[in-house]
Amino acid sequence: MRAVWYEKKGPAREVLVAGEMPTPQPAAGEVLVAVRASAVNPSDTKGRGGARGNVVMPFPRIIPHQDGAGVIEAVGEGVDPTRIGQRVWLYETQLGRPFGTAADYAAVPAAKAVPLPEGVSFEDGACLGVPAMTAHRCVFADGPVTGQTVLVTGGAGAVGFYAIQFAKHGGARVIATVSNAEQAEVARRAGADLVVDRKTQDVAAAVGERSVDRIIEVAFGANLDAILKVLKPRGVVATYASDVEPEPKLPFWSFVGLDATIRFVLVYVMSEAAHAEAAEYVTRALRDGWLKHNIAAVLPFEAVVEAHERLEAGGAGGKIVLSKDAT
Repeated sequence: MRAVWYEKKGPAREVLVAGEMPTPQPAAGEVLVAVRASAVNPSDTKGRGGARGNVVMPFPRIIPHQDGAGVIEAVGEGVDPTRIGQRVWLYETQLGRPFGTAADYAAVPAAKAVPLPEGVSFEDGACLGVPAMTAHRCVFADGPVTGQTVLVTGGAGAVGFYAIQFAKHGGARVIATVSNAEQAEVARRAGADLVVDRKTQDVAAAVGERSVDRIIEVAFGANLDAILKVLKPRGVVATYASDVEPEPKLPFWSFVGLDATIRFVLVYVMSEAAHAEAAEYVTRALRDGWLKHNIAAVLPFEAVVEAHERLEAGGAGGKIVLSKDAT
């Protein structure tokens, strides 16, 4: 099969190699998927690049990318053979394993190949995994949001775009922060009731002090001051990133004074139950037809280096997807 891999960590253009590899075979409890689309996530590029000093290769050769979509071509022992021919979306394909979706085929645990409803493209299906499951956990881990006010920072990002939709569909009033006018349109398309440009507006003043029940936070350390101004007593901060301030100093007593909950979310260590709930919710949203996707570019599979570099450069404006149908 055709695949893209790396055998050492470093810049995409220096370490990513395209070539032929043996097609994997599904082990017991696994399915073999003919990959039709593969999406790139920040964790994919950070893993390849050795972010935060993580330069040790966990396997001698790694095919990157956690998320994808395709068609089941074979099943391992213990898996219902009627699943052969089923369209599926994939999540955490490369978690704890050497080979992800940047290849013609991927063998994955059967539970991580989720049925993709008819009418949903492989490109859309490839977008889901990491961002949609993270968004589901952030929005709903602490209960329903019906009647609440939810603030989604980075509302035009991959997680933020889904979080806005989930919170809105869950009955919340949704506020999103963005960095420019283009991102504001993306957040509005997702359904945000109010969009705040953090570059030109005072976020706390625009949102309102003590007005937010739940915050979905992409920059925890950098936004601590605003969080403490807008969060209601007994409010929740669900945060999944803090790149600008990776080791923030926690204002302990300020959060204690609010009786606040801080939830740290990492999709890769969520419980099986949390994964199953997210997969079921996302699939139902696809089937019901209300879930939108924000794809900035669909590239041919041969353009893996370009896809990684565009994501790392920032400002992609949405998901970057590799597709077998792209030219």
